[in-house]
Amino acid sequence: MQAPTDKEFAEFVGQALDELPEKYTSKLGNVFITYEDEPSQEQREKLKLACNQSLFGLYEGIPLTQRGNGFSGQLPDKITLFKLPLFHFSAGDESRFKAQIKHTLWHEIAHYFGLNHDRIHELERGAL
Repeated sequence: MQAPTDKEFAEFVGQALDELPEKYTSKLGNVFITYEDEPSQEQREKLKLACNQSLFGLYEGIPLTQRGNGFSGQLPDKITLFKLPLFHFSAGDESRFKAQIKHTLWHEIAHYFGLNHDRIHELERGAL
């Protein structure tokens, strides 16, 4: 498999979103899901990533668990998937690539709901 076009990647992301549990995806509100080829230098610096570290996805926003009364008027939260790190991790295997997209999307959506990494991994073992 060659690296997907932007159109193909967007279709894979849409498929992954459709496959995730509806009890989570139906409750996404004011969340923009997008993709980039790679994380920006600003994103890498913000996360303090070393030059040899990859990033598959990133949630940017205020998790639901941290919002108080009167929370409104905010820009949408943003979930970004990074096409090239996901593709390189899959070593050109399309089914592995799609599975990693789904896994990464789920992980970032879980951050939107305020889940920490331990709870995310616990749910992944049982639900996905």
